[in-house]
Amino acid sequence: MRAGQSGGNPSNGHADSAPSYGVLADLGPLDNEIEIRRSRFICRLQRVESEAEARAVISDRRAAHRLARHHCSAFVLGAGRAVQRSNDDGEPGGTAGTPMLEALVLHERERGVPSSADLSDVVAVVTRYFGGVLLGAGGLVRAYSESVSATLRLARLATREARAVFGLEAPHATAGQWENELRARGTLVTGTDYAGATAMLSLAIPDSPGARGLLAAEVAAVTAGRGALVPLGTEWVDLAAGRSGRSSPR
Repeated sequence: MRAGQSGGNPSNGHADSAPSYGVLADLGPLDNEIEIRRSRFICRLQRVESEAEARAVISDRRAAHRLARHHCSAFVLGAGRAVQRSNDDGEPGGTAGTPMLEALVLHERERGVPSSADLSDVVAVVTRYFGGVLLGAGGLVRAYSESVSATLRLARLATREARAVFGLEAPHATAGQWENELRARGTLVTGTDYAGATAMLSLAIPDSPGARGLLAAEVAAVTAGRGALVPLGTEWVDLAAGRSGRSSPR
């Protein structure tokens, strides 16, 4: 799991669902090449968490392909995709970076089921080796868009979900029992600290009102009303996925 962020509140289609968005499941780069009228378009997709990381990927591609004429790029960042950048890198204005960005933003994780706040934390760099045939503005738009889209079709995707984290103070004598009973009820116990005068259980749930209410009821039942939940903040967690999405925690 990569370090989480707490900003943003993207819609995922359900009023009581935890905020979530799509990410590349693999942390390493994904490369794919297509050829259009003798020009080579080499796309790299990579997961990033900051603008600095995205620009570092772009710089690396320039260094790796010094003889290429263009290294066009686009990236989106954050749970609400507040950061969106694109660059034509010498191609006619609007023919490269913009269609690349649109390919990222409009990508459908399931055919026919688009999401307005889905894929994020990703940079795309398309390196072009000119093949001697001019493509025209429309041809360039289609080529750069397809280069990114074709690579996205090869990508494994995951869902990144906001989790609310709570502490539950417990007597040492009953901490193990409480932990076992909570796990049996389906509560995610991420750890138990026995170092203090009392033990502290850490619990993580989807960050939604319904989940918080359910957790409070479960804790009250398990502890006979003796347990008090302490909010510890929010973290983002990757849920495992395949090419069409994953469902089990990573």
